[in-house]
Amino acid sequence: MCKKYIVTWDMMQIYAKILSLKLYKYKNKFKWNKIIAISRGGLVPCSIISRELEIRYVDTICVSSYNHDCFKETEIIKHSIIKDKNILIVDDLADTGRTIKIIKKIYPYSYFVTIFAKPLGRKLVDNYVINIPQKTWIEQPWDMEFSYTPPIVIKNNS
Repeated sequence: MCKKYIVTWDMMQIYAKILSLKLYKYKNKFKWNKIIAISRGGLVPCSIISRELEIRYVDTICVSSYNHDCFKETEIIKHSIIKDKNILIVDDLADTGRTIKIIKKIYPYSYFVTIFAKPLGRKLVDNYVINIPQKTWIEQPWDMEFSYTPPIVIKNNS
């Protein structure tokens, strides 16, 4: 990856609320009554979306497909046994589309949403908020922490 896109907690909440508003427009058409978060990236946006749309039935599908910046074989660790057509599936990012393809086989009638979508994964999601270039790494707020940085004057006088 050559570029980074830094996401703060505030940005994540704003983006999830924007996605919730987009989804609310379809409430009469889809009538979602269950929501599944793809762990771990989909957990935070799913929580916000489930609150905004008043969906109380929340479950997870646990997927392992990369370690920070290194892709590996996609593995489904756990998935929900829901067999309903009114399922909303939430993840943070549609990157290459590998995870989405696997999950769509398990839940073929689901509505799949993400906060971010890169070109290779974009065509596989039903809705998203932000376009991200393919070669950009997204730094999510749960992967970062704040730390003190000394002022320039102090750095240069050391």
